[in-house]
Amino acid sequence: MQASVLVDSLSSLHQVDKTGPCCPVLGARTQTIAQAQKEAHPFRPNELRPRSLPQLSLSLVITSKHLHRHFHSHLDLTSSASADSIRPSPFLCASTMATVMQKIKDIEDEMARTQKNKATAHHLGLLKAKLAKLRRELLAPSSKGAGGPGEGFDVTKSGDSRVGLVGFPSVGKSTLLNKLTGTFSEVASYEFTTLTCIPGVITYRGAKIQLLDLPGIIEGAKDGKGRGRQVISTARTCNCILIVLDAIKPITHKRLIEKELEGFGIRLNKEPPNLTFRKKDKGGINFTSTVTNTNLDLETVKAICSEYRIHNADVSLRYDATADDLIDVIEGSRVYIPCIYAVNKIDQITLEELEVLDKLPHYCPVSAHLEWNLDGLLEKIWEYLDLTRIYTKPKGMNPDYEDPVILSSKRRTVEDFCSRIHKDMLKQFKYALVWGSSVKHKPQRVGREHELEDEDVVQIIKKV
Repeated sequence: MQASVLVDSLSSLHQVDKTGPCCPVLGARTQTIAQAQKEAHPFRPNELRPRSLPQLSLSLVITSKHLHRHFHSHLDLTSSASADSIRPSPFLCASTMATVMQKIKDIEDEMARTQKNKATAHHLGLLKAKLAKLRRELLAPSSKGAGGPGEGFDVTKSGDSRVGLVGFPSVGKSTLLNKLTGTFSEVASYEFTTLTCIPGVITYRGAKIQLLDLPGIIEGAKDGKGRGRQVISTARTCNCILIVLDAIKPITHKRLIEKELEGFGIRLNKEPPNLTFRKKDKGGINFTSTVTNTNLDLETVKAICSEYRIHNADVSLRYDATADDLIDVIEGSRVYIPCIYAVNKIDQITLEELEVLDKLPHYCPVSAHLEWNLDGLLEKIWEYLDLTRIYTKPKGMNPDYEDPVILSSKRRTVEDFCSRIHKDMLKQFKYALVWGSSVKHKPQRVGREHELEDEDVVQIIKKV
């Protein structure tokens, strides 16, 4: 096809040679081909005589075949090289990321310009779905590019639970870690003193709680600024997040940190959406609800599903859900973590301001430097972790109240208790004797499905 285009162009030039004055390719007055060749080579006029159109076509075909063979032989040589020597250009990865970030900014600007009402609910739902897909692409890049998904600090998880300290630079996270755990983390008056993750362990009510001092994050951390991805990736592995705020700085810092964490798929102090989403092979989108919906309708649900290329699914709502809730369920990569807002440096504010902070939900005012209200902070951490202590009782001996077995409140059956002690205990399990608030009789014989309460005493009876 390219040879035919070149032949047509040369045929037009051949016509110019006969008629003279203008070249249609350059669009300007030119000399004829014969005159130009005579001026360039005045001593060889016969050799440089213009060829006829069939001769030009034949030479173009021969040249194109030669280039075709040369191109494929070059591909064969390069394909024989090792796969490790062929890597994507970092400039290409950076330009791709910049393009995704520009698309995210354009969608956010469009959402900010759009009024929120019933008429625009369909359009906003579609924009939110596109925004969630772009953020997922930004946060989980291809494995061929630089920096794989889920990169974080190499900190071994230890203890019964993990708590992460998140906040802006120079708000007192390292001082709080030093006072609570006794672990040394460098403290200075300049920002970004902590450049890596510093772990420490708190022993509270028999439970060992790992506390992580994470480097300070900045605005745009979810996009990779200031090692933000590493900080937030480590925060996703925590059982509770402790956001440290400075009492003398504006409260808008709270919203900025929440925005960065939510952009990375972390939902603070929220429960998973109470809705059912199930894909199927045929039948279209089936939308049902047991309550009156003010945010979602069938058209909005279809628009969001079509953005994910889902055309057959059952969606069932059991509460007044929003488009964001449906997108979170479809994405399936969201984590729901309890959060405490520790307002540090309360020794530098007035009593009236302290009373206002104390009335806010999920807040705990402290002073790490003067060690004010650290006991109250530990009590709040224990409450939000919602752990269950179970004491063991060997046969014929008193219960061991010094070293309890710590279970999560969501998984606290006798079977979970046995699995926590040793993985082979369930094979020899016969029944259990329980003393405590979870049973009516003391002791009471129970099976492996029995749910335990805090500070129960359990004795395991094995098979003979």
